[in-house]
Amino acid sequence: MRCPTCKKEVDQPAAGEALPKHFPFCSDRCQLIDLGRWLDGKYQIPVVDREDRNTPPPDDPPVLD
Repeated sequence: MRCPTCKKEVDQPAAGEALPKHFPFCSDRCQLIDLGRWLDGKYQIPVVDREDRNTPPPDDPPVLD
């Protein structure tokens, strides 16, 4: 397996072994770099915004007054 930050090879512990505290990263440094990226908002889930928020989506039943 590779470190998500620097792509260096990381040995996966054998079954029953305790995971290193920085796993799946190769080091604490790479783990902190990744955390910084999250906190800076560099990792985002794309959101598609509806253009007209007042119009219900086509699958919604009409609202009766």
